[in-house]
Amino acid sequence: MVKIFLSLLLLITFSFAEDDLVNSEDLLAQKIESFLGTKEYKNKLNFINVIFEPKSSYYQNDRVDVIKVVKTLKDNGLLKLFFKSPKEINLNFQTSGSPLFFVKLMGDALRNIGYYRYVTTASSLDAEAFSWSVALSSEYATDPIILQTELNKSGCTIIDIQRNSATDWTYVIDMAEGHLNLAELEQSKEIKLKHSLYAHWLNCSKVEKVKIRSSRRNNWYPYIAYYDTSLHLLKVIKKDEKRSKIVLNIPKRAKYIKISDLYTLKNVKDELVVTSYGRR
Repeated sequence: MVKIFLSLLLLITFSFAEDDLVNSEDLLAQKIESFLGTKEYKNKLNFINVIFEPKSSYYQNDRVDVIKVVKTLKDNGLLKLFFKSPKEINLNFQTSGSPLFFVKLMGDALRNIGYYRYVTTASSLDAEAFSWSVALSSEYATDPIILQTELNKSGCTIIDIQRNSATDWTYVIDMAEGHLNLAELEQSKEIKLKHSLYAHWLNCSKVEKVKIRSSRRNNWYPYIAYYDTSLHLLKVIKKDEKRSKIVLNIPKRAKYIKISDLYTLKNVKDELVVTSYGRR
């Protein structure tokens, strides 16, 4: 009787193990098919089975390693990201982190990979996640490998990707270790901020005070803002008069400082020099 019971137990165990393997392989197959489209997937199925061996290596913590899947498809010429003419691309991003921080982080990442002109089309926040969608015109879809490389600089990871269509992609981002990839202010050191049409952001978490000097060629009307680790605004300083120098005490909870012009950064034709003092 005991032998019969053990035999049945082993049979059931092996059955569940086989089901798990099948389900696991199904998840990988579904992900690959979503990237290629059903027709292309079926046409290249034999080749796909060869290049994705062993299939177990495409999993990470019981989920499909989407970046590794994309890399294998790219390396083997299967992933098509370019169009014959510019098209409107929809990018949807989801995370469980701070909305303000996430939009800033993703905005910087998009600009750094060449997407300067995009518009927000939707955003939503609930108890579980924040979603942010943007639209832009481009001759190619966003390369997930390039985007992940950029996000690595800010401690973020793409944990899932859904190709809804050739021009509509959804990214799920883990930003538990996220931070803005910025130059850090250090005691008694200078940082030169070159002319830019975008506000200058710096990590000010290690210093107590800054002095900002403006070149004679500038007509700088200081606009300084301080933010905490989640990008909540702590303090704003505005000067409605041209300045060649300004000395500021950093708020205790401030991690980031934004340096801009009250009216337009076209006023700042030359560099601004930031010198830091004190240590926190």
